[in-house]
Amino acid sequence: MNNPFRKPLSRRETQIMDVIFQMDGATAADIVERLPDPPSYSSIRALLTILEAKGHLTHRKEGARYIYSPTLSVDKAKKSALSHLIKTFFSNSPQQVVATLLSTNDLSPEDLDELAKLIQEARKDEDES
Repeated sequence: MNNPFRKPLSRRETQIMDVIFQMDGATAADIVERLPDPPSYSSIRALLTILEAKGHLTHRKEGARYIYSPTLSVDKAKKSALSHLIKTFFSNSPQQVVATLLSTNDLSPEDLDELAKLIQEARKDEDES
């Protein structure tokens, strides 16, 4: 399967995709308003065209405006990004991800309880399959 999210994005392309995901679709003007130190409107339009060619975006026309939307759902994009993160920074080891998360000390007791609950549910699902 050809996953468009395997094609690398530049920093600016990633920022654009972030805006589009956060807004659940955006115009070039929306993106210019929300980017830090944005390039020109025409540069944003060129980057949107590139992102469409890479398979990350699609657009629909509303009046004179183009509304850009991601080609993958947020859930699929999250899974793809997480998979890339695990592979790139954690030697393809989910255990290392969890160990790193737990070592940050940023988790509240409630967070830890929720993680324990999710692990138990995953074990139960695995036992049932």
